[in-house]
Amino acid sequence: MQERDGLEIPPAKSRYLVSLLRRGGQAKVGELSEEFHVDPSTVTKSIADLTGRGYLSHRPYGGVELTDEGTRYARFLLRRHRILGLLLSHFGFTPDDACREVSRFEDYVSRGAVDRICASMGHPVMGICGEISHDSDCCPEEE
Repeated sequence: MQERDGLEIPPAKSRYLVSLLRRGGQAKVGELSEEFHVDPSTVTKSIADLTGRGYLSHRPYGGVELTDEGTRYARFLLRRHRILGLLLSHFGFTPDDACREVSRFEDYVSRGAVDRICASMGHPVMGICGEISHDSDCCPEEE
């Protein structure tokens, strides 16, 4: 498993991984096209790139499925969103406002920064929009 800093994938493509995670790890191209309001050819190009990077497996005319690496990365992306949303809620943002605001900048926050924020907050297990998972890939031992 390659070490990832959370900034490897462009924002539009990372959203596919999170969507697939929320769908149980798999979907059809048409479903993703409909969800993101883009042409199926756009989805297919993104899927080809993510497959080449090892995050997805794709069966033409079949479906798309997260690989183990894709699942780990999607879990991090979801964790990052929830940690940052919780952080903003501590500064008076409503849950909806925090979620919306985080969506504007989360793709530019590294894994290292998320891990430090998480540790400083005491490794919370619940965010404003759902459970925050902590697995072996997150929050390395503090120095």
